[in-house]
Amino acid sequence: MEPVDYLIVGGGTAGCLVAERLSASGRDRVLLLEAGGSDRRVWVRVPIGYGRTFNDPAVNWMYEAEPEPALGGVRSYWPRGRVLGGSGSINAMVYARGQPADYDEWRALGNPGWGWSDVLPHFRAIEDRGGGGAEAAATHGPLRITDISGQAHPLVRAYLAACAEIGYAYTPDFNGAQPEGVGIYQVTTRGGFRASTATAFLRPALRRRNLELCLRTQALRLEFDGRRAVGVSCLRGRQRLTFRARKAVVLCAGSINSPQLLQLSGLGPGALLQSLGIPVVHELPAVGRNLQDHLAVSYFYRSRIPTLNNRLYPWWGKLLAGAQYALTRRGPLSMSVNQGGGFVRSDPGLRTPDLQLYFNPASYTQSRTRTRRLMNPDPFPGFLTSFNSCRPTSRGHLAIRSADPLAQPAIHPNYLSTEQDLRDVLAGARLMRRLSAARPLAALIDHEMLPGADKTTDQQLLQDFRERAGTVFHPVSTCRMGPDPANSVVDARLRVHGVENLRIIDASVFPTVTSGNTNGPTAMVAEKGAGMLLADAS
Repeated sequence: MEPVDYLIVGGGTAGCLVAERLSASGRDRVLLLEAGGSDRRVWVRVPIGYGRTFNDPAVNWMYEAEPEPALGGVRSYWPRGRVLGGSGSINAMVYARGQPADYDEWRALGNPGWGWSDVLPHFRAIEDRGGGGAEAAATHGPLRITDISGQAHPLVRAYLAACAEIGYAYTPDFNGAQPEGVGIYQVTTRGGFRASTATAFLRPALRRRNLELCLRTQALRLEFDGRRAVGVSCLRGRQRLTFRARKAVVLCAGSINSPQLLQLSGLGPGALLQSLGIPVVHELPAVGRNLQDHLAVSYFYRSRIPTLNNRLYPWWGKLLAGAQYALTRRGPLSMSVNQGGGFVRSDPGLRTPDLQLYFNPASYTQSRTRTRRLMNPDPFPGFLTSFNSCRPTSRGHLAIRSADPLAQPAIHPNYLSTEQDLRDVLAGARLMRRLSAARPLAALIDHEMLPGADKTTDQQLLQDFRERAGTVFHPVSTCRMGPDPANSVVDARLRVHGVENLRIIDASVFPTVTSGNTNGPTAMVAEKGAGMLLADAS
């Protein structure tokens, strides 16, 4: 095959957007490689369908982490999208930019051009906020961000009132002028269907003659001429193919697959590569290091009044919800179940929010574990509240197990390995109890099912967290951005240290995890990174 100008590995949240931007001029030939298949599937397109895709190997890498000592030796389940649109095609669709201080820290860590004032225009360039208000008017992008406050379950209002009673202010827009506070999450849907960078950016761009998409094409390793990246060897069915690039090879494979592919290709910790018989192209010790993730736990309550369980558990309730969705594209099937939430400070003296909250007007005590999520809610009225630390300080790592590119890497989250993270767990647990004791929620609660009212001491609450907590599916920073090749993988222009013609544009480059859901920030990185690549090529 004739070389293209830009070769992109990974058709996920970042890759779909990067492909659109790089092909927009019509001058450059762009090839996008995606290991998974099409996103044109019912359970991908219907928003509530993420409960099914969560366990579907047809669209999901279905990773498992190594046994985690801090969580009682459990192997946490880490779903990641193996489908066009990537994890943005199977996630819970909550859209949150994060806190401005997140990005100012990125800049302070030696990454010029990545402060809040630098990245805000790129958020606005990708978002279609609709509606009114100054922030909505400032956005002009293809990705629809939908305000579901008019459809939220009535219980969400009780949650917001309880938050107000314990001192947390309401914000109408987590992505506006007041990102701190409690409110109702905005989601990536359009007209009742899931919106992703695949639907918003890539699908329209595929009409261009200079953009080609290859599905079910798994990258095996990068090809180098000396230290210059020149192409990618791939597997499509049983056929091995090599694609080549003139201007750049761009890794958009995500926080698991990007470092995995680098290590398979001879970029990474030298001792690891040599032990597996992989020739070292360039030693980069930080590849696969600095892994960060959000870890959450839910508090479950039996309700005195009907909840979403009453609507979605009975067969006839599912039928009615399906009919409503089919006729109007509205109702519970058109939304995420994570409806309420917030970004709050457990201590008023803190500089920025340290906890993210979630309110779900349904409960799943009988069908959810830390390793799998099922579709049915409980057969009785219930709801839940959840929390996670916004900025965990524990750092994990991942590493390939062998030179076999089809073998899953070993993922070591290393959760709760710092005193700060343990303090955050206790702060969150105490906040859950304060929230449930506030009159607007206390009046609705029959009793706390989990962890149970008998769990009161710090030791008991921490042990409960260790037994029940699970990932919120926000892994980042395994190819993090920074000026020093000893502890980072890419520079501030997302160029891989020590080699030429190779960039990484995805969540793996985050210097630190953002305070919130990572899909929106990943799209922002893609928008900014594609612009950098085009600017450097001109």
